Amino acid sequence: MAIPEKFRNRLRLPAIAAPMFLTSGPDLVVETCRAGLIGTFPSLNQRTSKGYGEWLEQIEERLDTLPDAAPYGVNLIVHKSNPRVEADLKVTVDHKVPLVITSLGAVRDVVDAVHSYGGLVFHDVINRRHAEKAAEAGVDGIIAVCAGAGGHAGTMSPFALIPEIASFFSGTIVLSGAISTGRQIAAARMMGADFAYLGTRFIATRESMAADAYKEMIIASSAADVVYTPAISGVNANFLRPSIAAAGLDPDNLPDHGKMDMSNESRAWKNVWSAGQGVGSISAVPPVAELCKDLISEYRKAMEEAAEDPFQDLSARSMRLMA
Repeated sequence: MAIPEKFRNRLRLPAIAAPMFLTSGPDLVVETCRAGLIGTFPSLNQRTSKGYGEWLEQIEERLDTLPDAAPYGVNLIVHKSNPRVEADLKVTVDHKVPLVITSLGAVRDVVDAVHSYGGLVFHDVINRRHAEKAAEAGVDGIIAVCAGAGGHAGTMSPFALIPEIASFFSGTIVLSGAISTGRQIAAARMMGADFAYLGTRFIATRESMAADAYKEMIIASSAADVVYTPAISGVNANFLRPSIAAAGLDPDNLPDHGKMDMSNESRAWKNVWSAGQGVGSISAVPPVAELCKDLISEYRKAMEEAAEDPFQDLSARSMRLMA
């Protein structure tokens, strides 16, 4: 396993708050980093490249006053329908963003641009073929977006995808998919991932830009309320069934969306809300600081329990059965 050396001493938990479209902003990023986790946001959450740069300035100024904070990252959508790729990449390089998460395309030129100033690139994938392409592009980390993840997600079990990626990739491996608790972060580590990737859990926080109704819907939902479909944005993703119905659509009879077009993404996601299958573990909307404190405590307890003799309870049970 490989946690980047430049990140290792600045983290209190091997976890990343995933960049969430229309949801992650400066407050969520800064408070996550303050707590010792990596905070991220999509560049497209700002309507212009200029605005994106202004957010970076704000985040950097605030983090400069927090010397013990974890590093932050941004998500760049590397897709031919995104007209801002080049402009946002230039802003990213100018600000020397520590971590860049690329989606919908692993491009060597983007990786080289980030590496030019010492930044790291993680790329999200849903299968082995995409992971192999990312490795060929020279990325530093691969995010395995497995079944149950919010947003654009895959269908593979992490028990299948993580070992396959590890068989040919020696860089950082991140696991995404229905992770909401510190115990689940520990499970991701046990499975062979270096980091856990949490998205939906951070939507339901006070610093999230999500509407209050969105946060309330997450609390009220369970895994059965999550619909996996390409009909909202043109790429398979998980959405909350009640939000689809509230938008005037039939969740069980959705019309074909056609090809993905980034110019329509904000319209598609504004009222139809995404979430992963981990919603059933979410019951409150705490401040990010409180959530992170709980995650760290749960993780440490789970790792301590895992280090104990795994056969101790089994031996006691065997003795009782033999008595």
